[in-house]
Amino acid sequence: MAADSQPYERERRQATRYSGPGPFRRFMLASMANISYPGSQAEQLLLAPQELRTADPSFATEIYNGHFGLAGRLAEIGAESPFDIKPPSEDWERELYGFGWLRHLRAAGSELSREQAKALVNDFVRHGRSLGGLAWRPEIVARRVISWLSNSVLVLDSGQPEAYEAFLRSLTAHLRYLSASYRDTPDGVPRLLTLMALIYAGLCIADQQAVIDRYARPFSKELDRQILPDGGHISRNPEALVELLLDLLPLRQCFVARDRSPPKELTDVIDRIMPMLRFFRTGDGTLARFNGAGPTPTDALATVLAYDDIEGAPVRTAANSGYVRLEIGTTLIICDLAGAPTSSVSSLAHAGFLSFEMNSNGCPMIVNCGAPSAEYDDWRPFARSTPAHSTLSLEDSSSADFTVSSANGGAPASDSPLLGPLHAQAAFSDQGDNFRIKGVHDGYVSRYGVSHARQMLVPPTGTLVSSEDKLSAPKGLKFYDGPIAGAFAIRFHLHPSARATLAPGGRSADLTLANGEVWSISTNAPEIAIEDSVFLADARGPQPTTQVVLSGMMGEASDVRVVWNIERTAEGGGGQLVDPNDAASEAA
Repeated sequence: MAADSQPYERERRQATRYSGPGPFRRFMLASMANISYPGSQAEQLLLAPQELRTADPSFATEIYNGHFGLAGRLAEIGAESPFDIKPPSEDWERELYGFGWLRHLRAAGSELSREQAKALVNDFVRHGRSLGGLAWRPEIVARRVISWLSNSVLVLDSGQPEAYEAFLRSLTAHLRYLSASYRDTPDGVPRLLTLMALIYAGLCIADQQAVIDRYARPFSKELDRQILPDGGHISRNPEALVELLLDLLPLRQCFVARDRSPPKELTDVIDRIMPMLRFFRTGDGTLARFNGAGPTPTDALATVLAYDDIEGAPVRTAANSGYVRLEIGTTLIICDLAGAPTSSVSSLAHAGFLSFEMNSNGCPMIVNCGAPSAEYDDWRPFARSTPAHSTLSLEDSSSADFTVSSANGGAPASDSPLLGPLHAQAAFSDQGDNFRIKGVHDGYVSRYGVSHARQMLVPPTGTLVSSEDKLSAPKGLKFYDGPIAGAFAIRFHLHPSARATLAPGGRSADLTLANGEVWSISTNAPEIAIEDSVFLADARGPQPTTQVVLSGMMGEASDVRVVWNIERTAEGGGGQLVDPNDAASEAA
């Protein structure tokens, strides 16, 4: 089954769960559109932006056979229009109205696929305003505009002048609608997308300089606001950078094709993002699984990185984004050192403060569970919780708060805004003989009267991580909802390729990596166990794996300190490690 598994999911989930402007709001926006839009009626397209997203030519055959696969769901449409059937899921409906699937029909390169594309676009144009509010969410309208422009050579036929003119009239109506509604677009990637669509139109349609003049400044300001000085996105989601580059890079090319200099803010932002993508890329080529990052679109990541002319080395500390990347020898550690982003862009954010991922020699070892793909959205509330991350949790609860939803029975929705920890502090330092990652937060103080601090020390060899988690309850445990014992768990979720076994004596666990390396986790925790876990950031869906869990109870103690070490004990292939200092002594 060919399916757009999730190319626009990030745009969607950075918004709240509102289905789009209601009929009255759409009427008002349509009334305002003619007044606010500075451009004229589209009469000629000058260029089509390059489509960087991967295409699947088999999609055309599936449509011919009556199947329409999007967002991991398959709709049986038979001879019906996909715009007339009941959508199998909300994500499927969003992708349908985004028209990103046109690239699959274009890739098929057949006369049949061309006729399919023209028929489907003309069908949508005929439906027009009769379609529901979801079709007219500003960010979905923006995606549709960009998709239509990018695939215009597929859907426009000068031999059918009525359809040609109807398409251009509809395109103009879309742009007028966007000009009146872009300020209503949810914060984050969706808002940038709406402004990008207007700039794209100004470049691709003849005689639309006024559109560029009107929106270049708001677009540039929004770019600078959303892309932080270190190249991260304000949502703190690594995958948002990939999605943005897939649109920003062709936009820069459009300026060049029209013999115009791209805005400095656009080129600067692209130059800032590229090293940050390398910052988040782990040893196996995937992106670190923090704050909404799920299955890595490896093809898209490779595509955008191919445009990196500088290939600058990633920084060690991304202070603006709140992460640290420690690459020592063959060991790589990436750690989350900040709380939730601003609430307007936190609908994908995770409660993973002080969590970390760890690779050795390119092999993944310790991970976070990651975010699920669209078709496994039921996993998302768990994925966003602290116990789904490689850090400490208290009473199996999260260190940050998810906004509850009255529409969801008083429980948080899967995309509820995230708040906290309010006083999260962390720092990275080079102490000469050790690199130190240190942080503290009050995420459990209001509920349980407990603060959590973590310190990790890594020597220059990179083969040992010496750490301590400290829980402090100076006034004793609070009873938020009945008596508690202060049960804590320090979790090390393992990548499915890593295998864990308890060592003899049960005081440590051995981790065997795919390359044969063996690492040991030892601790003074009251209990150490190997438990089931799930790796959600897999394109095939949730994959079973394991986790090493260090656990205990606070009880009446005001302070609990748990020391744990992660040490490499055998190289790949089973050879025992030799301390270089011992080897030097023996040689002498």
